[in-house]
Amino acid sequence: MDRFIIEGGTPLRGKVAVEGVKNVILPMMCAALMADDGVTIIRDVPNLRDIKVLRMLIGELGGESEFDERERTITIDAARVDKTVAPYELVKQMRASFLLAGALLGKFGEFHISLPGGCAIGARPVNFHLEGFKKLGAAVTEESGHLVARADRLKGATICLDYPSHTGTENLMMAAVRAGGKTVIENAASDPEVRDFGNYLNAMGANISGLGTSTVMIDGVDRLTAVSYTPIPDRIVAGTYMCAAAVTAGEIEIENIHESDIRIVMDKLSNMGVEFEKKTGGTVMVKGPARLRSVDLTTIPYPGFPTDLQPPFMACLACAEGVSLIRETVFENRFIHAAELNRMGAYIRVAGDKAVVVGVPCLTGAPVMSSDLRAGAALVLAGLAAHGTTTVDRVYHIDRGYEKMETKLQALGAHITRGDDSEDT
Repeated sequence: MDRFIIEGGTPLRGKVAVEGVKNVILPMMCAALMADDGVTIIRDVPNLRDIKVLRMLIGELGGESEFDERERTITIDAARVDKTVAPYELVKQMRASFLLAGALLGKFGEFHISLPGGCAIGARPVNFHLEGFKKLGAAVTEESGHLVARADRLKGATICLDYPSHTGTENLMMAAVRAGGKTVIENAASDPEVRDFGNYLNAMGANISGLGTSTVMIDGVDRLTAVSYTPIPDRIVAGTYMCAAAVTAGEIEIENIHESDIRIVMDKLSNMGVEFEKKTGGTVMVKGPARLRSVDLTTIPYPGFPTDLQPPFMACLACAEGVSLIRETVFENRFIHAAELNRMGAYIRVAGDKAVVVGVPCLTGAPVMSSDLRAGAALVLAGLAAHGTTTVDRVYHIDRGYEKMETKLQALGAHITRGDDSEDT
């Protein structure tokens, strides 16, 4: 397995651009299978492991896709999609594969999909997806290790989600787009990614309103047409590079940011002593202080503080002045990285959904292991700030959501290389 080797202590300086957001590109790729004609083109696509896996899944279903790394586009031709069974060996690799359920149910009236895999950050049940499918008229069963849904004709319904899940909202939107009549999703996710995904479906010919609010309304349509679309930039990647500037006392110019989507993150960083200079064209200069200040934060669904940036912020707070309290309300196992940060000299105590972070003057390089995508990013940030050498194992997690992270950090002056842990044997 690959690892990162980091020599810390260097302030980062330079420019970095943010690509389209993975968490909207993946559902867009699934929805592309619902097109009745044409070829879908998705632009500004990062070269990520999750996208590669979903392309393989599309191929298994009979679709054709091509990724042009130079042009940063994916083209998808769904004309030959004729299967509704998603193979376990691919589905188990990432949670987003379950988004195929809504697309296949909406297009073909059935799906056969095993429970999805992904990061080990806590329970992310799909039961409310299934309950929503049932309300739309699908019969849902479990057969030979697969979840199976079938419907002669989906019908619009009112669905109230137990939790404003973005994948649940997106899955139900796809199924409801082709259902007869009107569907209302209450307690829907209002994330920018869900809003953008709804705009993409509308561009295909859907009739969706209420996007960006907790009540989404869908009037079913008979046809969808493939389109060309550019997704919004990835606010989590942008926030991670903001944290990189903050934790290294660096100065990074980040291009392609939608400030309105990340305002709460910038506000928290400002309270920690980070300075921002807004430039034209969605570019922001981020300058970290000599030492960060402590803050308290609680993760909650959008527009609250994003759970995906809790681990990078913990890395920053580990070497901030003062005591910080972090409360994680989204995923119950999302403090796994705390123990790894403590290996680097951090002082973090976890109790239930709360973590107390007592800032230390400096972290020390150590061998650590990534347990999930965002935890891996946090450990890289800690390594950049630490004195000495840090090795981060299992960086395949990081490759799921950050395109060539080590290359981009090298361009900012970081001393980071990718190696193979087989070198130890």
